[in-house]
Amino acid sequence: RLAPLNSPGCRLRVLDVTGVPDDPAGRAPDGMSVWSGTVALAKACVEVSKHQREFQRRGSKRHKGRSGAATAAAAPQPPGVDVHADLFVNGTSYGILREALQTGAAGPLRLKCREFQAEKLSLAGIVSLLESLDPSCVRRVDLRFRNLGLTGLSVILPHLSRFPELRSLKLQYSNVDVRRPTPESAIGIRCLAGQLGMLPSLRELNLGSSRLSGNLRQILCDLQAPLESLELAFCSLVPADLAFLSQSFHAPALKRLDLSGHDFSQGLLEPLRLLLEETSASLLHLDLMECRMADSHLDALLPTLRRCSRLRFLGLYGNSLSTAALKDLLQKTLELVDLHLVVYPFPVDCYKPEPPRRVPGSRRIYEEPMDGERLAAATAEISQLLANSGRTDLVWTYNPYGHGALDYFSL
Repeated sequence: RLAPLNSPGCRLRVLDVTGVPDDPAGRAPDGMSVWSGTVALAKACVEVSKHQREFQRRGSKRHKGRSGAATAAAAPQPPGVDVHADLFVNGTSYGILREALQTGAAGPLRLKCREFQAEKLSLAGIVSLLESLDPSCVRRVDLRFRNLGLTGLSVILPHLSRFPELRSLKLQYSNVDVRRPTPESAIGIRCLAGQLGMLPSLRELNLGSSRLSGNLRQILCDLQAPLESLELAFCSLVPADLAFLSQSFHAPALKRLDLSGHDFSQGLLEPLRLLLEETSASLLHLDLMECRMADSHLDALLPTLRRCSRLRFLGLYGNSLSTAALKDLLQKTLELVDLHLVVYPFPVDCYKPEPPRRVPGSRRIYEEPMDGERLAAATAEISQLLANSGRTDLVWTYNPYGHGALDYFSL
């Protein structure tokens, strides 16, 4: 049973439940998902509010009975508790969270959102929750798997300007496609740029899986301060986009850069090298996964990578690199004393040369491209090089999951 918050000895004013870990399986401690964790917290806020109102109603009745007065004096309001939390919401949890935010604004438990993540939520639902959040604490808004497009973003982004501490904005899978310019897309880009420019504290931006070819300058042109984290994975960038970045005031400030999913086997390699030159003094985290890089491309980048003296993470998973190239990379980056995690691809020389075979009695093709013995031998060679180097703090893995990517707020 819940004790009334104004009971003797109660001194709690702030309860901080932020930072519940979100692992790749989407599970939090004790088998509770991040979604159900938010639901449980929201339900608790609603129930405490109801309990407090019932407590006050009974107290008011007792007061009337004792005094015999026609009207009772108002029961004293309990001191509220600010509950700081990271909120994760989808269509299922939307209703109870909205109730908790609206009924708890002046209640005994007041939700103060630090990081807000909405997945597959309607446009109206996102706006409603953003309007209900206390503006003082929000530092991140993460809207994922929602085909907002430029039109949807133009509806949502104006509501973000009320968050003075908003430093991180993630808009991956928003279905923004401006590869073919039209009068409408030009207006939408100018609107997007202007609204981003209304976020003075913004330091991290994720536009992953938007098709931005040739428009990066226009989108970022109104930002008031340099970005420190920029995620542009699978954004169909062209050389002009990377050239803009390397010449912009963002480059010397970038700590995290994700350019995964771009073809650096073609005309993007030299613009990438020039960009890394400009970011080398600040860069801590670099993702170049699935970028069609072969040994020759990595060899061309290595001198610049070695100048990134503060680099902590390097992601190369999904590229066509040989065991020899990976061993050379390992040996030549041992001098990077802050480098602690490298996610490397399965070496191309560890794949079987045989073509896929048909499963007997089935029309299905069964592929078994990886040669387990060769992969084990390559892994052993890499492990031996690490052991010989004495860098016990350095992890090399071909598993892109489960290692916990560096978050912007931990850089």
